[in-house]
Amino acid sequence: MASPGIEVELLVKGHSDLGEVTPEVKPSDSQTSVAIAGLEWREMEGDDCGFHYGDGTNETQDNDFPTVERSRLQEMLSLLGLETYQVQKLTLQGSLQITFDSMKNWAPQVPKDLPWHFLRKLQALNAEARNTTMVLDMPPDAWPAEKESQTEEEMIYWDPAEDIATDDIYSFSELPMPDTPVNPLDLVCALLLSSDTFLQQEILLKMSLCQFALPLVLPDSENHYHTFLLWALRGVMRTCCLQPPRGLGSFREDSVVLSRVPTFAFVRMDVSSNSKSQLLNAILSPTRRQGDCFWHRDLNLGTNPREIADGLVEISWFFPSGKEDLDVFPEPMAFLNLRGDIGSHWLQFKLLTEVSSAVFILTDNISKKEYKLLYSMKESTTKYYFILSPYRGKRNTNLRFLNRLIPVLRIDHSHVLVKVSSTDSESFVRRIRSIICSVARSPCRRMSVEDMAHAARKLGLRIDEDLEECQKAKDRAQKIIRKIKDVDAYKRDELRLQGDPARKAAQVEREFCQLQWVSEPPEKHRAELRRRFLELRVQQNGQEPTSGVQEFILGISSPSLGERQYFLRWMEWGLARLGPPRPRQPPETLLTLRPKLGGASDLNEPLWPEPLGVEHFLREMGQFYEAESCLVEAGRLPAAQRRFAHFPGLAVDLLLGGLPLELVDGATLSIPVRWVTGLLKELHVRLDRRSRLVVLSALGVPGTGKSTLLNTMFGLRFATGRSCSPRGSFMQLLPVAEGFSQDLGCDQILVIDSGGLIGGALASAGDRFELEASLATLLMGLSNVTVVSVADTKDIPPAVLHAFLRLEKMGHMPNYQFVHQSLHDLSVPSPKPRDRRPLLDPPSDLSRAATHMEKQGGSFRTQAGLAERQHVWHIPALWHGAPPMAAVSLGYSEAIFELKRCLLENIRNGLSNQNKNIQQLIELVRRL
Repeated sequence: MASPGIEVELLVKGHSDLGEVTPEVKPSDSQTSVAIAGLEWREMEGDDCGFHYGDGTNETQDNDFPTVERSRLQEMLSLLGLETYQVQKLTLQGSLQITFDSMKNWAPQVPKDLPWHFLRKLQALNAEARNTTMVLDMPPDAWPAEKESQTEEEMIYWDPAEDIATDDIYSFSELPMPDTPVNPLDLVCALLLSSDTFLQQEILLKMSLCQFALPLVLPDSENHYHTFLLWALRGVMRTCCLQPPRGLGSFREDSVVLSRVPTFAFVRMDVSSNSKSQLLNAILSPTRRQGDCFWHRDLNLGTNPREIADGLVEISWFFPSGKEDLDVFPEPMAFLNLRGDIGSHWLQFKLLTEVSSAVFILTDNISKKEYKLLYSMKESTTKYYFILSPYRGKRNTNLRFLNRLIPVLRIDHSHVLVKVSSTDSESFVRRIRSIICSVARSPCRRMSVEDMAHAARKLGLRIDEDLEECQKAKDRAQKIIRKIKDVDAYKRDELRLQGDPARKAAQVEREFCQLQWVSEPPEKHRAELRRRFLELRVQQNGQEPTSGVQEFILGISSPSLGERQYFLRWMEWGLARLGPPRPRQPPETLLTLRPKLGGASDLNEPLWPEPLGVEHFLREMGQFYEAESCLVEAGRLPAAQRRFAHFPGLAVDLLLGGLPLELVDGATLSIPVRWVTGLLKELHVRLDRRSRLVVLSALGVPGTGKSTLLNTMFGLRFATGRSCSPRGSFMQLLPVAEGFSQDLGCDQILVIDSGGLIGGALASAGDRFELEASLATLLMGLSNVTVVSVADTKDIPPAVLHAFLRLEKMGHMPNYQFVHQSLHDLSVPSPKPRDRRPLLDPPSDLSRAATHMEKQGGSFRTQAGLAERQHVWHIPALWHGAPPMAAVSLGYSEAIFELKRCLLENIRNGLSNQNKNIQQLIELVRRL
């Protein structure tokens, strides 16, 4: 065999006229079609095997291509049980319902189980979601009948010709196989085609956290158009190090849709014995650890033929971590992968050539047909590289065609690579990486996903974001965001009720409530507090909603549910991008700030800068409602003159749509009782007879992973990360499926995240600690189940200890689950009982201090009555590897699922406090 260098020399020097070329019929094991003189041989079921034209038409049929492709898609949707969701799409809220399956680690038994199993695994960030196989659960009568009993001699000395009949062979072959016939890429495509845009967005977000390659162009042969998934990708955020770390400022978080980076496409032409996906995985992975970002043929189910996923374009990114031993590239880069042959998916290939810095073409054969296709790209400025195999195809023919392409594609010998599978693949991967770095260093095309969408639109692809509802909502959100030049000035000028009047009103109301615990409060002082309180509310009620608030109210008042949801998403993303990207703290520094956080003495001093978010606009609406309600209660305003009585209804619409609502005001660190009561009353009306509630709360110091835990466990949308999280406490509603509500004992689960309310140190100076303890008492007092998240086995927040003692005195004992999450180690072995003890016995000084403040005796462990194995959970680290290229660890996902199953089991068995209805919850809020 000639060396690669000799082949390249022949390529450059050799030149001859091109004659008629007939490619060799020699497909690789992974291919299902072979190109012969413009035709393809397709292996299909039944009598449909035969030659087909490369564009999908049959030689003997003129217009039957739509029918053939339509039946293929419809058969796949029918097999997966998704055909009913082509008009009424699957929704995000519907996928979050608590069902009986939420409590068991079940395996799919029929193909129709596959989509739901995949969604459940993906919601839990389980990296095994793509490895979805069916497990047979066959009744005994499904197996062939056994023959009559034989003697031992007959069983040993048997004659195959006599004992095995033809019917017996076929009876065994007709048994269902334990493997699924569905390729995982087909499953993903079918699920996305059956989902609405918000569920698509959630699916891609979860896939990105699992480090799966994401669909960029979704093929739909049924309707003869392909969809560019711009909207679905907007929710994907990545944090990366833009230069070697010199402090906190070197880490930046941004949307993958907006980042302009060099992009490299990998495609297959005709047949290739080399796997694009395996090559891409090797390029993206550090030498010592191979990842499976792109699905490939050597994985489980990877050899199953694709039915509807050909034409799919996937995208993945590399983001540097700032660690030289882990970063294979010095800057962010994007990688595209086209599934299928470029000759059959010319539109997608055309798009890739227009958005990529370089295109790598893997092939064994270059025929006259492929040469003409590539010749049509002569105007392209993209750089092209060919990856050939020396063992397959006609080498001399390939060289002739490549010689013709030299002036057309402006390539030379360095653009032709020969990959020998039997040789060291690491050296070949290093060579590809070197080429990619060289292209990125030179002047090259850099495009964001938004830029790619513009190119796709010009080529006639459908953009998911071009829907009328989405664009109307975007325009309305932009009207608000364009006016925000300075966040602090905007809060002061446009959100006026959240300034000094709101803080002063909260302080007066707090003092007024404390008088209830005084045996004989002075009436004069009580009257003075009442007068000051009403005066402040009169000032607030005299204000008018500003133009920005009015525009926001119009946005959430749209009669279209879809438009309201689009508007909220556009607002969230627009507000998050105000000003320069905020620096994110690397994981190593999360715990270093906790002593500072607990020591703040001013009640209104923010624990960290709070970004402007949707909650500020809803908070403003709540203040208008609070002020008006106070005046109506005091008889200072007739009920008929109320202007803001409909505000709770607007907010409840958002809650039912999946938006977390603020329970404890993060600005005043108080609960707006009238606003929250109004929300719960409106919720009671909306839910009608399905209003039995279980309240589940999560408390802990910011940075201990409690919000991520809740989001992973139930698919919720609580803000994560201290630098971008609001201060307040938020609640989100989880519906329980009607068929399961009777068994579980409730219709809804109200989940409360304490946010940034709880500090990590005992502020014995009083004010801050007293406030934190009061808020912890409120949240735990409302709860049936409380999850306390700690990052250190000796770091139970003292406010939680204090709240526990208060609630014990009231006779309220929610079900407690303590969760210790490892923030550093990749895996945490199951601890021994002696390792559990520090968590259950908090530091004696804190325990004694809390007990002394409540004038009670006994240790926290004794009073809580904790059972080690049922109440203490040690959760492995979230990431497997170093972010941002790390996937969520399988151990973390599995541990969170076990915790979820335990919580639901406790609710079903009545181990939590007695379940409430909404009316009882309203009374409890007032009482606490």
